[in-house]
Amino acid sequence: MRDFVSEPKHMIFTEDLKNMVHMAEPTDLDLILNMIKKFNNQNVEFRFGSFIFGPVVMRMFHFLDAPNEALKSFEDPENSGFYDQLVSYHILLDLLYSHEMFDDMYRVFEKVQEKQLNMTKFPKYPLILVLAACYKQNTPKSLEYATKIWTEMTSVGTVPVRRAATLFAALALNQGAPHIALESISMQKPHYVTIRNIKAIALAEMGRVDDALPVLKAVMDIDLPEQNQKHTFFDETISKVRSCVEKTENKDLQKEFENIEKALRDRDLIDNQTLDSLVTSEINLTNRNTRKLQGMPQMPYGMRKNRQNTRENMV
Repeated sequence: MRDFVSEPKHMIFTEDLKNMVHMAEPTDLDLILNMIKKFNNQNVEFRFGSFIFGPVVMRMFHFLDAPNEALKSFEDPENSGFYDQLVSYHILLDLLYSHEMFDDMYRVFEKVQEKQLNMTKFPKYPLILVLAACYKQNTPKSLEYATKIWTEMTSVGTVPVRRAATLFAALALNQGAPHIALESISMQKPHYVTIRNIKAIALAEMGRVDDALPVLKAVMDIDLPEQNQKHTFFDETISKVRSCVEKTENKDLQKEFENIEKALRDRDLIDNQTLDSLVTSEINLTNRNTRKLQGMPQMPYGMRKNRQNTRENMV
């Protein structure tokens, strides 16, 4: 393959690239980058197959944990069109997120919006990942960027999924903008744990404690004896509401809050989870018809190498 890449008269065929991508080790990445470039620039009249490489190559970069090489290949002008699939953008953003390369993620997301693949400017999973990057950065600038995306999205009638809404709302709370947090969850169903906790905190921090207390009280009206179906509040939520109640210096409100907190604790409706742990938890997709991926390795590269070394030492 090195000879084929270096010789102008030689071509890189679909099967060549396919085989290399599936056998790749970290030491092969430079060769594969050059193969992709040459393959993409060859005369298209010699390509008769319909194999789409973008997602497969991005999975290879993800598997080998190579964010810099993935970004380099993605941004190379000579690879124009090679990664024009939403799945490719999704995998790249996920890889960059795991390495906290947030500024690079913003740049990639802008490409997503420019391309408008599948006729959408705000694809679900890339949107979640870029809002997660904003949340992780947790700066006034990241809130400004997230607000810009949110405003554009809602102005064209796009309804965000719950995880996108909770990430944006949690960022707004961290940046002292509870009014933005409250507005961002307004279209979400209130019975989800993240939504009701955000709502209680936002109302309290806006000075609307008398509206926050009924939110806390509402879960006690739900009769679900099963332990795993209890509607709970986070301990940090209760602490934040308590702090806001104390600031009012209203004895009646303070007494009402104390009664609500005692009732919640007596019914075991306060837990030690945090908003941060829930909004940043991995999204696991389940599908009854999902089949095991064919051809791609199922074990992360690092684990595979460790197991291989263990076997060699045993021998």
